Amino acid sequence: MSESTRRQVLARTGVLGASIAFAGSVSELFAGTAAAHGRRGYGPLVPDPAGLLDLPKGFRYRVLSREGEPLRSGEGAVPGCPDGMAALAGRRGRVHLVRNHENDHTDPLTVPAVAGLTYDPAARGGCTVLELDSRNNVLSERVAIAGTAVNCAGGPTPWQTWLTCEENENKAGTNGYTKDHGFIFEVDGADPHRSGAVPLTAMGRFAHEAVAVDPRTGIVYETEDARNPFGLFYRFLPNRPLGGPGSLRAGGALEAMRVPGVPDLAAIAEPGAEFDGVEWVPVPDSQAVQTSVRKQDFGPQGITRAQKLEGAWWGGRSVYFVSSYARSSQGSAGDHFGQVWKYEPARRRLTLVVVFGPSTDIQLPGESPDNICLAPGGNLMVCEDGDGAQHVYGLSRKGELYEMARNRQNIGTPEAPEWGEFAGAVFSPDGETMYVNCYRPGTTFAVTGPWQD
Repeated sequence: MSESTRRQVLARTGVLGASIAFAGSVSELFAGTAAAHGRRGYGPLVPDPAGLLDLPKGFRYRVLSREGEPLRSGEGAVPGCPDGMAALAGRRGRVHLVRNHENDHTDPLTVPAVAGLTYDPAARGGCTVLELDSRNNVLSERVAIAGTAVNCAGGPTPWQTWLTCEENENKAGTNGYTKDHGFIFEVDGADPHRSGAVPLTAMGRFAHEAVAVDPRTGIVYETEDARNPFGLFYRFLPNRPLGGPGSLRAGGALEAMRVPGVPDLAAIAEPGAEFDGVEWVPVPDSQAVQTSVRKQDFGPQGITRAQKLEGAWWGGRSVYFVSSYARSSQGSAGDHFGQVWKYEPARRRLTLVVVFGPSTDIQLPGESPDNICLAPGGNLMVCEDGDGAQHVYGLSRKGELYEMARNRQNIGTPEAPEWGEFAGAVFSPDGETMYVNCYRPGTTFAVTGPWQD
């Protein structure tokens, strides 16, 4: 895009506050990432007699794990606040389902401390892992890492491990912590003791949300969910790219994205808007010894920010990432209910692929999108995050939104008035099962049905 064209896009979008309708570019999101047959949906939701999960006809669920129940390993109780997940392929068709627990220092259901797997005994978050057979029977359930803080999302690696992210940047001495937090940790779902509890410090100390790994170069892209000021989009250049388990401990360089002329991604409201010449600026102090990374000096041209940077994943030859919402009343340059961005490393090009409301044709009936994953049939699964009834929505290649699941767990229960958002939606390696978490009460489901139809 030329400089004059880019200025026109800015004028048509955030700068002039124009109302831009959906332009149909959602199809870009699915190119090279899934089957080419997006569809409208699977029909209306059928009320669940058990009052847990409403699904379309032909689909069924199994509860794999619930907070407070005993871990099958005998290490303690199943922790609460399950969030991001990965379904990693195991031997003989088995699946290692690695599950984050976004516990802060106040949550009562802590991830149990286990020798060799605990980073900071004062922190309550971490991961658990369920080993499943090909029929989703739970073979084992155990702690994968403990003593970390506010494990929100993360991302899988090409070598079948999970990178769990701390959405927290507290230093030792804060909230009783004995060590600094704000790191990424690698988790081996097949044998957690092989990965241990080692912070990947070179990947930065900040409020991490999610990561995506380029399987060709090994570059790791990272999102930051933070404010005052808003977070950044990063890339990590490893010293041992694609080196396998433990290779990220060898360090590397951390850089932040700068889109010339775009200090805030919320200013862009037109799907299909492209920005060439994306720059990557070295982070002065990746450990944030004195100043949070996003508050550091990135030079006279500044840096590009976005409110609520959330999910990230790799598809085709691009990395996709989500800004779940932006509010001008909270300091953003524009308003939306969710953006999906695509960055093409080979072209150094950033493209706005999808915008959810308020001035587009794609509207979530409820609140903002959070975790996102691709379904085998080519549709996008969107976990809703907000108040009231919570859903997993499907989004077709044509931009049509439909209900895929609804959480009924708190209907008519005054003792549990808070609805639980969905999180961590991910598909099994064979594409036959969608695994998804309900945040409160912490529940992990396996959903099977005619996904390929």
